[in-house]
Formats: sequence, structure tokens, C-alpha cells
Amino acid sequence: MTETLTERSQKILEAIIEEYIATAQPVGSKALARNHDIKLSPASVRNVMAELEELGYLASPHTSAGRIPTEKGYRFYVDTLLQVNDLNSRQKDQIELQYQQHGLQMADMLREASRTLSSVSHYTGLVMVPRLKVTIFRHIEFVRLSPRQILAVFVTQSGLVQNKLVEIDEELTPRDLEQITNYLNHTMTGLSIQEVRARIVAEMANEKALYDHLLRRTFALSTAALVDETTGDIIIEGTSYFLEQPEFSNLKCMKRIVQTFEQKNILIDLLDRGLDTEGVQVIIGSETKYSELADCSLITAAYSGKRGTLGTLGVIGPNRMPYSTIIPIVDYTATLISRLLDTDND
Repeated sequence: MTETLTERSQKILEAIIEEYIATAQPVGSKALARNHDIKLSPASVRNVMAELEELGYLASPHTSAGRIPTEKGYRFYVDTLLQVNDLNSRQKDQIELQYQQHGLQMADMLREASRTLSSVSHYTGLVMVPRLKVTIFRHIEFVRLSPRQILAVFVTQSGLVQNKLVEIDEELTPRDLEQITNYLNHTMTGLSIQEVRARIVAEMANEKALYDHLLRRTFALSTAALVDETTGDIIIEGTSYFLEQPEFSNLKCMKRIVQTFEQKNILIDLLDRGLDTEGVQVIIGSETKYSELADCSLITAAYSGKRGTLGTLGVIGPNRMPYSTIIPIVDYTATLISRLLDTDND
């Protein structure tokens, strides 16, 4: 249960968090008096700071008389005190400039989104690549590698390409593969992969398929080719920005972060959580449920196309992030990518 803070306590907590975000140094009453409009005596400020510490919103490092925000303090700040800034025209131009090439394929667009999120925010940019099941079927090609081994090359409407090796129970000739390819490309183009799978299941139950040997093999091969066995993929840009943060200057901390980024599965899980969330989501510290990211915050938003949500993008950095400026960068980028995918690629 979150306590109700007085207006005075809220103002001092807000000032301490903003001061700490700016300096990365424990904040004392003198710094508050010098840099913030707090019309209280130093003794009164110290009393309020002590109360906030007792309630768990602040902590005192052993080496300093100043205070730093706790995870609870950041959460209260984000949920209650934060005033999100609007992007200025220069920031909007900086983001939009990267996408002015006409005909930019989705893969390039998402890579650029991660790069732009990082360069504009000065933190690490993350973009989830859409799962196969939510993409739109454009074209499939089968390449015969051996009598019972086929390479399926699947292309989505937005230009993503996926290769899959398929083992078959009976030999297919090049002529068989040509007929299968023509059938699928004629009947399945423009459908989502989920719709393609549903169509195949329905067609397999059709009486004609029971007696048409090639049709049965068509459905068997396409079903195997369109199985999504991946756990997802993620585009990461700007990991070097972590080196600039004093929280991660310790070699052990930096090694832990780098290993987390290399494994990717943790970040994919966190981005997955934002798929069904409207607007911007802020995950702070232990809310990630991963000890490796206990000192990190993640700000995400979902992006979509004509058929609905495709993936999530965001920025990850220390808990001491300037949330008021990062949130609109993430929100604007997700909106822009969604608009481009809705008009150009799907």
C-alpha cells in the first residue's frame, strides 16, 4: 500500500529525483535549496527527507549524508509526479529524417528505429522483430536440396525473409515443388500466417484433399514450412551508452549487462509484456523480475500495422533515466513506425 504524501513531501521527493537524475550524486538539503524553488528552512527539508527515507522512498548511501531515490521513489515519481515533455520540432525532425526513403522495407525500418531511439535518447534502443505468425504472406519458394530435404524461403508482405529447412517423408520432384509453390502463392497471398494456417486446416478437411495426392503433400509441406519455432528476435543499438553511466562503471556490473544483451531472451520477454499494453509502459528495477536488470528501467510502446500489433520497441537504461524526455521519444517513434507500416508495407 502506497502512503499518501503531503504536497510538501511530494515536492521535495520530486526535486531530489530530478537532481539525482541530472547529477548521479546523492542529494543533500543544500543542493535542494540551491537548485530548486523550495521555500523551507534547511532543517525542515532535512526532516522531510528523513520521513521519506523512513517510508522507503529515499535511501542514504553509507558514504554520503545525501539521499538517493529508491525503486519505490521512482515508481511514485513516474505514476504521480512526472510531467511528460512534448518533443520539440528538432527532435521530431531528427526521428522522422531516418524514414524518408520511400519503399524502405520493414527490416530496415526496424533497424533504423532502434538506432534512432538510441541516438536521440542517448540510451540503448530495443526493437522486437515481429513474430512470423503476425506477418502477412506474400511469397514462398521451395528449393530441393536432396530427395527428402527442402529449403523453404518465405517472404512477408513487408519484406522480411525467413528460411526453413524441412525434412519430408516422401520424395518431391522439381515439378511437384513448382506446382505446390504456384498453388500457395495463388491462394494464400495477402493473408496473415495465422489465416494461412487456418485455411490449410480447413482445406485439408475438404473432400477433394482426401483424394488429391499432390494437394495433401502441398498442405503437409506448407504446414511444416510455416511452423514458427523461434522465440523471437530483437534489434539492439547503443549498448555503449551503458559505459557512460556511473552506475555501471563497475566491471562486474557492466559484464552482467553485456551478457544479458547477448542472451537476448530476457529482453525479448520484457518486450513481449508490452504487446497487449496500450500507450507507454515503464518497468523499473525489480519489476523486470530479473536480478540482472535490478538497476535498470525499461520504457516500451507497441507498434502495429493494418492487422494489429506487430511488436514492441523501447529504451533501456539506468533507473536514473530522465523519464520526462524518454517517454515521448518512445511514444512518438512507436506511433511513427505504426503509421509507416500501416500506409506503406502491409
